[in-house]
Amino acid sequence: MFSSDFRGASCRMSSAGGGSSLQVHAVRFGPGEELLESLQTFVEEKRLRAPFIITCVGSVTKATLRLANATATNTNEVIHLSGQFEIVSLVGTLNRDAHVHICLSDGEGRTVGGHVLGDLEVFTTAEVVVGEAVDLQFTREMDERTGFPELLVQPLNCVKE
Repeated sequence: MFSSDFRGASCRMSSAGGGSSLQVHAVRFGPGEELLESLQTFVEEKRLRAPFIITCVGSVTKATLRLANATATNTNEVIHLSGQFEIVSLVGTLNRDAHVHICLSDGEGRTVGGHVLGDLEVFTTAEVVVGEAVDLQFTREMDERTGFPELLVQPLNCVKE
């Protein structure tokens, strides 16, 4: 459900529906680099306020993922992968508390996916196109309903009261 509730903020939207201009960045990471950490460093260096992954192709030799049935109180559903995996999909927001999901394919074509916790060690390459909604800012706030810090989207001209 879409919500325009900016929780305690006085906001003027620059366009109907809260749209934003798009800035596109392309970056490539090489063998041995940790992909999530490298993406977060890239975002910090570029000072991106509302970054998200548009697309990614590449491969990894390790990954630590939280599976779909984990909750804030039951985080035991974590898997550690090692081997050679193609990145089939990588999606998410890259603000300070990044929320990224990945789908990986092994040498037999079997796939596994989940919430990225880290250890995404690049095998040969990771070619990532990162977008920034330049008129917005992404932050996270704990949501008592889910038990997780959830995304808050605010226009840059939004002033907290």
